[in-house]
Amino acid sequence: MSSTELPFVPPATVLPKVAPVRVGEGERIRSVGLPGITLTVRSRPPAREGLPPALYVHGLGGSSQNWSALMEQLEGDVDGEAVDLPGFGDSPPPDDGNYSITAHARAVIRFLDASGRGPVHLFGNSLGGAVSTRVAAVRPDLVRTLTLVSPALPEIRVQRSAVPTGLLAVPGVAGLFTRFSKDWTAEQRVRGVMALCYGDPGRVTPDGFRYAVEEMERRLQLPYFWDAMTRSARGLVNAYTLGGQHALWRQAERVLAPTLLVYGGRDQLVGFRMAQKAARVFRDSRLLTLPEAGHVAMMEYPETVAGAFRDFAADRGPSDGSVGGSDRRDGSVGASADSGDAATASGDGADATTVGS
Repeated sequence: MSSTELPFVPPATVLPKVAPVRVGEGERIRSVGLPGITLTVRSRPPAREGLPPALYVHGLGGSSQNWSALMEQLEGDVDGEAVDLPGFGDSPPPDDGNYSITAHARAVIRFLDASGRGPVHLFGNSLGGAVSTRVAAVRPDLVRTLTLVSPALPEIRVQRSAVPTGLLAVPGVAGLFTRFSKDWTAEQRVRGVMALCYGDPGRVTPDGFRYAVEEMERRLQLPYFWDAMTRSARGLVNAYTLGGQHALWRQAERVLAPTLLVYGGRDQLVGFRMAQKAARVFRDSRLLTLPEAGHVAMMEYPETVAGAFRDFAADRGPSDGSVGGSDRRDGSVGASADSGDAATASGDGADATTVGS
């Protein structure tokens, strides 16, 4: 079954009423209509006028809420917005039912073109990292810097803990899993996701766990929830098999934007060994490794990731209002991967809503 086939879900006009998404203190949420898609966008008012724009893109099964902690940390540095990809968070399915990496990248590009905010500091996690890599490769005019947290780029030897997620791409598996797990509570589902995505699930606060359960309960009422998950997983697997100029690693080589790479030592979905390869492939990169982090370092250690981004942007960014106010402008795009950089994160509080891979 192709990821471009129309999904068997009701049109958005007849979807059931569900609880509204959570909007954190200081956040705003709005709906943006674009050709073929409607996107929900979460934002925080910047601390002052004139800050450079940023856009955050979540992973498979996640939403814009995955970036709330980092957005708060960086509200004095960037004018941040986080998008719910089509079919995720509070965004309805795309009109054409296409959940491929290219379709998700097209949605991000359409939003940036319509908003006129580019070039932006572009952030991506997992699936969103693959999407952001494609955006940066095909539309370099839209990307000022690229920050990738555990990007889902092709691996030859996939970790066994990542296999069940990949199996969602196999026709029929999602239906089997749905029947198998029909009696699972939202709490059980959330604990399972957190055990997979966090280096230490114990870092999640009680409020964070409660918010995640509420969001899981809301999503399970959406008739397109599993369809979006399955087709997006299939789109990611399909992207892994592409060759030539459309191959994700080939596109990573084409990225001109300075790139900050963040990898967790306890990541069960993206192999930690891929950090060094990524540092070699992205031509102007810096590598941050967090030994205790899992798959969602921006949720587990937002202060550490924010600090790394500030330092990185100050060193690499242009002088026209970038983070840190650096006047450095060397113009080079040659390999400069700081592959020896490492950080042991500690002290940040983790507050989860719903995480994704």
